[in-house]
Amino acid sequence: MVTGGSGGIGHALCLAFARAGFWVGVHYARHKEAAEETLRELSAEGGEGAIYQADIRSGLEVQAMIDAVQKRQGRLDVLLCNAGIAPSHLLLRCPEDEWLRVIDTNLTGTYRCLAAAAPVMIKQGSGSIMVIGSYAGLHGTSGQAAYAASKAGLVGLVQTAAREWGPHNIRVNLVYPGWQPTAMAGDAFPSLEQLSDHVLGRVSDLEDVSRTICHLAQRPGLSGQMINLDSRIL
Repeated sequence: MVTGGSGGIGHALCLAFARAGFWVGVHYARHKEAAEETLRELSAEGGEGAIYQADIRSGLEVQAMIDAVQKRQGRLDVLLCNAGIAPSHLLLRCPEDEWLRVIDTNLTGTYRCLAAAAPVMIKQGSGSIMVIGSYAGLHGTSGQAAYAASKAGLVGLVQTAAREWGPHNIRVNLVYPGWQPTAMAGDAFPSLEQLSDHVLGRVSDLEDVSRTICHLAQRPGLSGQMINLDSRIL
């Protein structure tokens, strides 16, 4: 199950897991046509899946989505928590309602997805959860106070879940995909001159990042980790 499967990184993740032989649930909130296009692409490559709509700010909708996947497939092996938003506001200019919207989507929305999926995985005795974080969550980014705070909160959430669910053979990890040329990045995508903090002087390739996340999700001995997938040093 890939939340935010209609977006740029989510789209690539869906294709990577389909190519690896997974049946893929493609989640979307509003962009149904983009989710359908993702499903068409993975189907054209021989993959299988289905689309699911849910607002991750609603616990009831998230639970209904996970229930639907379990009912259809009988299990849930991997959950990719990728859905999120990234509006830009300087800290002193960020309206409180916008702050709350970002936290409710990126942090609390991820909590809702984990809370809905874990009972399924506990019952089946295994599962892997990969949460898409951000380098901004560790170092902050000017103009992204709410986004950085929401992503920082994922560190504690993921590591706590890993500790609590490890005895049930559920692996929970946080990955940083780095800058990607997606709609979410928009005009904030850095130029070559702005990549001085990348020791290789370039951003990571999205297809390679997606394949790596797919591989990490299947590693049986990996849990509670923060994994950076570009050349910035944490």
